Amino acid sequence: MHKANRTPMLTCLLTLLLPAVSTAQTCNTAHLVAATPSSQFTDNNDGTITDKKTKLTWKKCSEAQLWNSNTGECDGIANAYTWQEALAQVPLANSERFAEKTDWRLPSFQELASLVETQCSEPSINLSVFPGTSPEVFWSASPYGSKSDFAHYVNFNIGQISASNKTETYLVRLVRGNVW
Repeated sequence: MHKANRTPMLTCLLTLLLPAVSTAQTCNTAHLVAATPSSQFTDNNDGTITDKKTKLTWKKCSEAQLWNSNTGECDGIANAYTWQEALAQVPLANSERFAEKTDWRLPSFQELASLVETQCSEPSINLSVFPGTSPEVFWSASPYGSKSDFAHYVNFNIGQISASNKTETYLVRLVRGNVW
């Protein structure tokens, strides 16, 4: 009788856990040159990465994830925000003095696009540098031309730049450094 009761419970648990399992990143290293090789970045050992090429410093983890210095991974699940909520993450990170800095900001779409790894998809970002990044859309700070209710984003599933209504909810990665 106990065995019969466990089967539905195990099935239920597996159903809950399977969506959390991510698919493996696909990279074409044989035919494409890395756009963002790991050697291009310096790990600052404080949850941040500095891009030697752009001179920008990025949070390793998406917003709502926590950097775990013991494992070298991002713990937790990234939150999705409307564009206004994404902008509101900036003063929060600055008030918390993340990595002892107070000049965090939402990146422009060009800056965010500089992280796209064209060798890889799902996600199209260097996971050695930015662990735990979901293959999803990330907001930029860049409004979309004359449409005041739209803003640019970068889709890290396929590495595409586009725009969407600011009421949509997407992920956020903060940056600091000179604005391009």
